[in-house]
Amino acid sequence: IALSVYVLPSLESMWGIGLDIFLFGVFSGLFIVPLNSLIQFATPTSSLGKVLAGNNFVQSVVMFLFLVMTALFAYFHVSSTMLLYIVALIAFVGMVYTFIKLPQSLVRYAVRIVFGLRYRIEVEGLENIKPEGKGVLLLGNHVSFLDWAMLQIAYPKQIRFVMDRIYYDKWYLKPIFTFFGVIPISSRGSKRALSLVSEALEAGDTVALFPEGHLSRNGHLGTFKKGFAVAAESVENAVIVPFHLRGLWEDDFSYASGKMKRNASRDISINFGHMMDIHATPAEVKQAVFELSIVAWRRYARTLPSLQEAWMTRAKEMGRNLCVADSTGVEMSHNRFVTATLLLAQKLRPLLGDEQNIGIILPTSAAGVMGNMALLSLRKTIVNLNYSSGIPSLKHATKVAKIRRIVTSETFVTRLKAKGFDLTDILEAEGLEVIYLEALKKSISKAASLWMYAQVRFAPTSWLMARYIYAADPESTAAILFSSGSEGTPKGIALSHRNLMGNIKQTTTLLNPTDEDVMLGTLPIFHSFGLTVTTLLPLIEGIPVVCHPDPTDGFGIGKIAAKYRATMLFATATFFRLYVRNRKLHPLMFADLRLVVAGAEKLPDEIREAFKIKFGKEIYEGYGATETTPVASVNIQDVLMTDSWQVQKGNKPGTVGLPLPGSSFKIVDPDTFDPLPVGEDGMILIGGTQIMQGYIGDPDKTAAVIHEADGIRWYITGDKGHLDEDGFLTIVDRYSRFAKIGGEMVSLGMVEREISSVLDESEEIAVAAVPDPKKGERIVLLYTGEAEVEMLQKRIKSLNLNPLFLPAEYHKVDALPKLGSGKADYKGAKALAMELCD
Repeated sequence: IALSVYVLPSLESMWGIGLDIFLFGVFSGLFIVPLNSLIQFATPTSSLGKVLAGNNFVQSVVMFLFLVMTALFAYFHVSSTMLLYIVALIAFVGMVYTFIKLPQSLVRYAVRIVFGLRYRIEVEGLENIKPEGKGVLLLGNHVSFLDWAMLQIAYPKQIRFVMDRIYYDKWYLKPIFTFFGVIPISSRGSKRALSLVSEALEAGDTVALFPEGHLSRNGHLGTFKKGFAVAAESVENAVIVPFHLRGLWEDDFSYASGKMKRNASRDISINFGHMMDIHATPAEVKQAVFELSIVAWRRYARTLPSLQEAWMTRAKEMGRNLCVADSTGVEMSHNRFVTATLLLAQKLRPLLGDEQNIGIILPTSAAGVMGNMALLSLRKTIVNLNYSSGIPSLKHATKVAKIRRIVTSETFVTRLKAKGFDLTDILEAEGLEVIYLEALKKSISKAASLWMYAQVRFAPTSWLMARYIYAADPESTAAILFSSGSEGTPKGIALSHRNLMGNIKQTTTLLNPTDEDVMLGTLPIFHSFGLTVTTLLPLIEGIPVVCHPDPTDGFGIGKIAAKYRATMLFATATFFRLYVRNRKLHPLMFADLRLVVAGAEKLPDEIREAFKIKFGKEIYEGYGATETTPVASVNIQDVLMTDSWQVQKGNKPGTVGLPLPGSSFKIVDPDTFDPLPVGEDGMILIGGTQIMQGYIGDPDKTAAVIHEADGIRWYITGDKGHLDEDGFLTIVDRYSRFAKIGGEMVSLGMVEREISSVLDESEEIAVAAVPDPKKGERIVLLYTGEAEVEMLQKRIKSLNLNPLFLPAEYHKVDALPKLGSGKADYKGAKALAMELCD
């Protein structure tokens, strides 16, 4: 403003004068609008009207005085040039005063311009901050060296940051940090620093502190240390405001892998939560930050494309790199995979007609992955059918999902029949049309293949998108998966493109993949874990995946793991037990594995320990459900921080880990849904962008498992568990897995865990409750192994269990009921127990 007024008298051109006056107006707007916003933000609500009125009054008075001054200059024939120079001088004095009084405004403006060239910054939740003249303590996650800049850009007032003294004491930075009131802290002098924090808060300042005490080494929230609680202990005139930063983990200034940084998004979000009591505990603040991450990731998920669009973009980037291989010897680069998939889609399109939901019965192989992507590229909804669930379940699935077309393979159907899974009744069912891949493959000419490969190799992504990829609304249903049916009839679960893309991005954040990673694809594609994590994720993130159709074949999996130097293995506890027992599976076959994750069922300690003894690898336990797409939480590796020699905790055996970024757990009373304190068992709720659309054709059942609170959709899991102070979740049991004996509720899961402690490695058990005319129900134990009933009873008796927990009947069986995914089949176990007790 000062400069534009100062040069105005020297201008002679009408264009120059016009441009100068125009710029004067722009600069005035850049000054007045933020100033009025700052006044409104900084003023307590109770006196806001008075302050705004006073502001307007002062402006009017000053405008009137300048009008009088202008008239006096004209009356006494004083040159208007002198008047303009006086105005320029006044503006210059105002500029100096503003620099001194509001330095953060200049810094925020400059920083925003610089960072705005690279990032799209979104701020949400500022309206939650109404401190009414109190100090504000900002607490949140710390993932990047740029966190301070983003926070100051987002927050309208000057922030006093708490900084490690190592950086504060650098001679070329110290004057700047001193000017902005930065509070230095170190492990040796933390008491003095915390007292300065207390004084600043009492004085009404805004202080930002990263309670983890360090940058995240794994993209996750570390332990919230109690330093801020000590600083706030004696403070009364302040509030805590939690915040969450999303999008900076993938940035160049974090500890993410190089591969993650190359795939970084420009979208950065800063979310501020509701004000909390200044004496809130670290656990309460961390929970608030987790819930803020849901809001941040929900917004991020809205920017993500559909699965097929994301796949095509990544495939073009990866080009001739390995995409998928399988144990039959197939190896395909991304170019070859795209070529084959698009050719298959062209052949499928006229055969599918207007049918939306397409059934798939294909193995975990290159063909299985290709079949799913071909249908997605046609904007179809994929329904991978669980061929191991039996004909009644398959008929139920085709009816519920309104399936009229099934894509499968003759070779695979024949192999399934040889293994005891005869699908003739479903494939020949009335109203169903079966499409075999072998027939389609024969109809593709070499000329068509060469032409398609040339397009994939040389045409731009936009060309391929326009010609071969049917764009889909990210909110539309991408896949229908059926629940395991371990406790009843399988439910059809609708997952949108947004659900799947969001969960893929959440999971990738914690996988932190590198260019050397190779994923083992061994889980069935009809299983949500297999579809999302080991099928779609590697395609969309550009990670090679090597497939084997039989997850029980440890030796076969070991061979492809060694051949391709696989680094990631995902499986269920049942399959890990088989790998430990498999004598052909040599430990060297798994030598390159850096990440081994168990999901879908409880991981017994004996399996974890046996796997570590044999292969020297830790199994990290995760948790989720088909309704959560499926990943909700996972343990990951601990990380040693060499600058402080502290460890960022990522793994607590016995728990299922922390919720994924963008997710949160809540433990509530199962009847009232009131939140329960840390450490107390209750119903587990899961919130996040990955929560399903709903159960197809059953809105009542959907409503029964979705609980909405504070704008977040929470999935009611039916699981019982508790959170510790760091947010790690321990699952105790299923609420449905209880027996009522003599009026007392007995946890069947607890009975299984207690008895498992005296079993040999070769023995397995399942516990079921059957009706009893005298006690209401009684416990029946099913077991496999060499032990006789008397010996097993003797071992169980040595545990000195409550008599209510002791099985009333023991039955030795050849094999325990299992689902195709390897999970325990509770429904099948109960049916078998009922049959054996008759």
